[in-house]
Amino acid sequence: MQQGLTATPSSHSSSSISTPRGISPTSWMGNFEPSNAGSSADFPQQNANSNSKDEAELLSVSWNQDYDFFSTGTSHGFQIYSCVPFKETLRRDLRGGFKIVEMVFRSNILALVGAVTNPHYPPKKVLIWDDYQSRSIGEFTFRSEVRAVKLRRDRIVVVLEHKIYVYNFKDLKLLQQIVTLANPRGLCCLSYLPNTFVLACPGVVRGQVRVEHFGLNMSKLIYAHDSHIGCLTLTRDGLLLATASAKGTLIRIFNTMDGTRLQEVRRGVDRAEIYSIALSPNVQWLAASSDKGTVHIFSLRVRVVGEETLPAPTTPQSPALLRQNSSTSLDSFLSPNIGSNPSSSLSFMRGVLPKYFSSEWSFAQFRLPENTQYFVAFGSQNSIIIVGLDGSFYRCSFDPVHGGEMVQQEYVQFLKSERPVFTGASLIQRMAKRCCGGARFCF
Repeated sequence: MQQGLTATPSSHSSSSISTPRGISPTSWMGNFEPSNAGSSADFPQQNANSNSKDEAELLSVSWNQDYDFFSTGTSHGFQIYSCVPFKETLRRDLRGGFKIVEMVFRSNILALVGAVTNPHYPPKKVLIWDDYQSRSIGEFTFRSEVRAVKLRRDRIVVVLEHKIYVYNFKDLKLLQQIVTLANPRGLCCLSYLPNTFVLACPGVVRGQVRVEHFGLNMSKLIYAHDSHIGCLTLTRDGLLLATASAKGTLIRIFNTMDGTRLQEVRRGVDRAEIYSIALSPNVQWLAASSDKGTVHIFSLRVRVVGEETLPAPTTPQSPALLRQNSSTSLDSFLSPNIGSNPSSSLSFMRGVLPKYFSSEWSFAQFRLPENTQYFVAFGSQNSIIIVGLDGSFYRCSFDPVHGGEMVQQEYVQFLKSERPVFTGASLIQRMAKRCCGGARFCF
């Protein structure tokens, strides 16, 4: 019997579904009836007399799949912000906090997991929330605490400390269970292109990463580090994997098809906890943040050849979703238009001196206070976006030829800012008005 999933009078025993038609990915881009302003039927609202003006504590930060929006779980509810321009686009002030808030691109569908202090939504339950309809459309309940949730348009991935569950988004049917080593941080990452589905997570051995190529029905075990895995991320097509260990000194890039290590860069010498790793869309850059307070950018020497020519499926259920493009290959290169990572002047004695002397160091840096966690993503035109659990938002630019210290372009302390509170209209309505002059959808 599958672990901890609530058996309820529904179409199957793996979850509780509140709509008989399930969840159809194509419906996210269809025509909705307008929702009632201010309604949130499934959520207990804050009392008008409650101390709602208290500053909320930020519990989590999560990017959407395109890195143009991010969601935050707070002790009062959750918010969603756009990055360009920076703006709060959705806020739910509720009685109870949420430790996980995951988006599906720019859609109105969210995955929510309550904080330990939330009496209505415990941390053992995943709520699939339709903000347009202001109601829950699916729930998963487990026996142990949910550590992470990852979403694609066609899949829901729930991460527990020792197991990962993969579900079909349309009907919430369980597709696969993956056993992992103890994973208290909920480490797991997915590819997001529609014609590939790749998942990477810790294996069952220390320092091992398991990569699932679902379209190819293939698993690959990569022995990435000697110590435990501390952080990992995939490119959008899942062909490249970047990992850091719990030691946090080295970051390695692998080919997920054959497990080949393609590049290794050094964050520093002292032990550090890596909070996030990001790969630029063109796979020329890698960014990392850690508890040392410095965001590092590294130049990459690998790229995916032919990624721009991958055929797009005509519908979400087309056969292209079930297979991966095996003709795409990995090719090493050094672009003349970008700089390279600095290394020791003694790097020519590689193999003679200790490994430290042949390391590649960061190409560009931005220094931050060390008292909070920061999460990084790449913006446009050689820029990065940094969001901190202290409620800080930074946009910085870097010189792609000379590197060095990054330049701060924007800073917002969004938790302390007086901003409009939106509780009625859905995220998708507001984005449609902003992007399409009042049209319903702009995907």
